[in-house]
Amino acid sequence: MKEFTLLISGEPVPQGRPRFVSRGKFVQTYDPKKSKDYKKLVKQQVKAQFHEDLLSGALNVELKVYRPIQKSITKKERELRLSGAHRPTIKGDIDNYFKAVTDACTGLVWIDDAQIVSTQSNKYYSEDPHVELVVKELVGESDD
Repeated sequence: MKEFTLLISGEPVPQGRPRFVSRGKFVQTYDPKKSKDYKKLVKQQVKAQFHEDLLSGALNVELKVYRPIQKSITKKERELRLSGAHRPTIKGDIDNYFKAVTDACTGLVWIDDAQIVSTQSNKYYSEDPHVELVVKELVGESDD
């Protein structure tokens, strides 16, 4: 079983709601600029770290999102957030962070994000905002 960790530095950005635009008789959807730019950053950083063949079997993916700490809080609250005693309960939603990162990894790390059969996601505070993505191949658990 292969297991590896990918680190994406920079402030995490959750996947935004799709935007719609009318083009004659057709409606086109697209990513909001902030989401699109973040996915581009994730792809660049993943390409620099992952140099193996695309994974093709069942996968377990663990996502750890480290959000920045707000400036206007007390020293005590800052310590509680850094220790993990207080965790982010503010927007963005954990599933939207997961979606943004895993969408960006499709075609770089795995063939299709449908291969992800189990997940765990957590949000924390950090003075160094980033995302950690732990990918584990689950040998013998694919439905080929």
